[in-house]
Amino acid sequence: MNKTPLALLLAATLMAGHVHAQTTAGGAAAGSDASATDNGGWSGSGEFGFASARGNSRSENLNAKLGLSQENELWRNNFFLNGLRSKGEVSVKDAAGNTVNRFSTTANRYDSGASVGYKLDPRSYIVGALRYEHDDFGANLWQGTVSLGYGYIALKSQRTELSFEIGPGYKRYRPADEQQDVNGTTLKVRQPTQGEAVARGLANFKYRLTDNTAFEDTLLTEAGSKNKYYQNDAGLSVSMTKKMALKLGFQVRYNSDTQPGSKSTDTLTTTNLVYNF
Repeated sequence: MNKTPLALLLAATLMAGHVHAQTTAGGAAAGSDASATDNGGWSGSGEFGFASARGNSRSENLNAKLGLSQENELWRNNFFLNGLRSKGEVSVKDAAGNTVNRFSTTANRYDSGASVGYKLDPRSYIVGALRYEHDDFGANLWQGTVSLGYGYIALKSQRTELSFEIGPGYKRYRPADEQQDVNGTTLKVRQPTQGEAVARGLANFKYRLTDNTAFEDTLLTEAGSKNKYYQNDAGLSVSMTKKMALKLGFQVRYNSDTQPGSKSTDTLTTTNLVYNF
């Protein structure tokens, strides 16, 4: 097994633990949430969604998300962990050449990352970021990115927040196996691991429509000479209680370099139950 993605994931976990250790020196949190102020500015949320269909067709879809963030006078930090798994009926050919339907995995993806931002003043900060993703059905089997850059909070009020991050980084990734026809048999050919310098950009926009309705949109860019990766996550959440909410999410992911037969763009729509803590 290639040790690079595991090393990146371990580094992200260690970074999150290091950030948590800074809590005692972080000062009071920005904003009016008293509980966040008491724990050094930390807050978080967990999401879960599941759907199952039986009858004329069979399918199962499961997705889960965990996010932690901290903001106080010195630090602006984030950590996330996401997972997606789906099963459904697919048409395949058996050993005799007959087309049959089988209940098989159609999506299996997880990604994790962390960023540590040290504030230079109330609006600007230096940020280091790590991200790792594994996708059995994506353009890349795995990809890991490390970067260092500059962040700026362009707008922040009780209802609206807009921030940007930009900086250089390095990315390693392994493209998905290539399908090749050998004497009438389709074989998967392993592709070599690649690496390149990238420019990382992040734009995050939050807007509270009402006291219990909020919209958030995050755009991530990792652009290199070989491959350009873009991911946009939009979400609309409606609070049911102080801790619980329903959230409708829409994600678009784009890879410029894909294997023949693979699509460059993937989309994901979710309806999740959210618990804020």
